[in-house]
Amino acid sequence: MELLDHLSLGFGTAFTLQNLLYAFIGCMLGTLIGVLPGVGPTATIAMLLPATYGLPPVAALIMLAGIYYGSQYGGSTTAILVNLPGEASSVVTVIDGHKMAQNGRAGAALAAAGLGSFFAGTVATLVLAAFAPPLTEIALTFGPAEYFSLMIVGLIGAVVLASGSLLKALCMVVTGLLIGLVGTDVNSGVARFSFDIPELTDGISFIAIAMGIFGYGEIIANLAKPDQQREVFTANVSGLWPTAQDFRDMTPAVLRGTALGSALGILPGGGSLLSAFASYTIEKKLKPRPGEVPFGRGNIRGVAGPEAANNAGAQTSFIPLLTLGIPGNAVMALMVGAMTIHNIQPGPQVMTSNPELFWGLIVSMWVGNLMLVILNLPLIGLWIKLLTIPYRWLFPAIVLFCAIGVYSTNNNTFDVWILGWFGIVGYIFYKLECEPAPLLLGLILGPMMEEYLRRTLLISRGDWGVFVSRPISATLLVAALVLLAVVLLPSVKKGRKEAFVEEG
Repeated sequence: MELLDHLSLGFGTAFTLQNLLYAFIGCMLGTLIGVLPGVGPTATIAMLLPATYGLPPVAALIMLAGIYYGSQYGGSTTAILVNLPGEASSVVTVIDGHKMAQNGRAGAALAAAGLGSFFAGTVATLVLAAFAPPLTEIALTFGPAEYFSLMIVGLIGAVVLASGSLLKALCMVVTGLLIGLVGTDVNSGVARFSFDIPELTDGISFIAIAMGIFGYGEIIANLAKPDQQREVFTANVSGLWPTAQDFRDMTPAVLRGTALGSALGILPGGGSLLSAFASYTIEKKLKPRPGEVPFGRGNIRGVAGPEAANNAGAQTSFIPLLTLGIPGNAVMALMVGAMTIHNIQPGPQVMTSNPELFWGLIVSMWVGNLMLVILNLPLIGLWIKLLTIPYRWLFPAIVLFCAIGVYSTNNNTFDVWILGWFGIVGYIFYKLECEPAPLLLGLILGPMMEEYLRRTLLISRGDWGVFVSRPISATLLVAALVLLAVVLLPSVKKGRKEAFVEEG
């Protein structure tokens, strides 16, 4: 069977000593980053991107992938122990996870999160291995018109899947598209919107914007709170394993969360975040068994389901990147950057031109998930100690590392200024309750959309009808319109608001 041949090639690549070491480093760093509040995988990968220049391409991508899905694990640790989600997708884990910790069941909650994530990650890796090749075949039939239409679907998906106001999400996407226009025109070579600032002729650094909005913006928001609200309290952790009844309750929730995350993770625009919220909503709506703890008061299903969903979503978000060359979220955009650094063009040709990288990366995800379970369950005590570091010592270190990471990408002090200004912008977004993820997706996809649009119109001699005359392009545009129309229906709008409500 062809799939088994591919997987055996992947195992041969992933199980070299060097690649196992970098997978371990990535998972360890990812878990640490997930545990530390205010530092996300986007900022970490951005900081470590220059460090991968000297590494072999496979090792570099395996380490960066380990950081990404490792942060999904680490975020649940602080969410459960100290009511502080280290990662955005762990926000929903706080609701029941921290209540379990307060009830003296922190061990059971952490084990449920870890085991659920491991199962979901394993299944999602198999989904990735099984569905990536057929999607690659489809991708080879795509021309510039199809890619443009697909990106329209991605941007509308980002608006629909963003939490909060649809109007705010739409404004964020448009802002991202406008920022993406700054730089040099791809056709004429003329600088535009650079205001005669030489540093802006290459465009505004995506890494500086991402780290400013997420890293510095979060730090400013934390510093704006009173000291007592930033204080981290440890919880008593005893009895690591859930009871037999816990396993009976959490198993169906993990299965549902895995299926949901595997499907939603493929969609562009924060699949793991949406997966976690959607899983929690479904679990809450299901009829509870007699004597079950109510949701919001420490129900283990409210921990296991969302954690499985967000980890499955994190794994399957690699599908659009590896098969179509389109980053589904900010982290995937940085992965594109890492591939470009190593002269690898992301897209359908990766599977044929570099099969060792493609299948080695997929198999390394399963290896990484196993490492994360082994790491997370015994090292809970260590993560708690890291959390007791006073925030007044923690945030200067984060500020410094972000600045070093941004400076080292281009050796340009202008990027550090951009980082600082976008930190203020990130804080403004926080105060206005605007989710910044759609802005970053607009920034990533904007220049690519422009290139494909102009290429299509050049080939068709300015005929806009080409977008609806080609079957795949027309189907994608219809899908985008349907998605937008459905979400504007009053009943769907109301249900969407309920799904994103954080309940106490």
